[in-house]
Amino acid sequence: MNKHSFLTGLLLITIFLSMDAYLSVPAITVIEEKEIEVKTEPNKEDEDPKPSWSYEGETGPDKWGSLDPAFSTCADGKEQSPINIEDSKVNLGETLGDIKFNYHPTSFTVANTGQTIQANDVTGRNSIIVEGKEYKLLQMHFHYPSEHQINGETFAMEGHLVHKNNEGNLAVLGFFIITGKENKELAEIWSKLPKQVTKKDIKLNKPVDLVHLLPKNKKYFLYDGSLTTPPCTEGVKWVVLEQPIELSKDQITAFSAIFPDNHRPVQPLNNRFILTNER
Repeated sequence: MNKHSFLTGLLLITIFLSMDAYLSVPAITVIEEKEIEVKTEPNKEDEDPKPSWSYEGETGPDKWGSLDPAFSTCADGKEQSPINIEDSKVNLGETLGDIKFNYHPTSFTVANTGQTIQANDVTGRNSIIVEGKEYKLLQMHFHYPSEHQINGETFAMEGHLVHKNNEGNLAVLGFFIITGKENKELAEIWSKLPKQVTKKDIKLNKPVDLVHLLPKNKKYFLYDGSLTTPPCTEGVKWVVLEQPIELSKDQITAFSAIFPDNHRPVQPLNNRFILTNER
């Protein structure tokens, strides 16, 4: 073999090896990518649901504090709601003025949260002024039977108007409900009561006039309390109106058919004061 033939052969071998190495790279890359995909595991945190709570059985009110560390205040808190408002424990707040209501006819959206029927205020136009501070309305929801009591008396239902101020503090206006004539102001909400948990709010066609919803007599009781549902956060200012409003028997039955019992029992008053704006 002459020198020219040897060099030509060596060149061909070099080119062949180079092409083989180049063509083999994608195969190696594909294998590595498949191995990575197989080893990838789902996020377990996304799979673990938060502990649920309810109004009965093993997840009922007396068990809330042990369901989740975040719910510990439900068991350990000293200013829990609701309470029994006894005349003997009520003091006249000499500096308390009337609550100022900045309420307007409002188009709410309605949802079934799984624990109650909730009407959400998406306008941001409604507010109350309590002890000189303004709290804007977030939502309104209902309990059957009532959560608060007056002198040991439980009412057919109770409504809560939940407000928040600019500092993030909550003020809840509670009003009692008794059986009576049909409530025209709540008729629009009641006509669309969702029987199942909703994934999307239901829009109401007619506005709710909160001014006419509440009783004419605005005598109220004021005390420091908490959320009445987990996590039972304290630091909530409670304003409970003494005079109840009315719903018809059919309206109350319609709600109780969805939620046969969604109230938290009354909690110890401990060393708290209950004030009223009038005797």
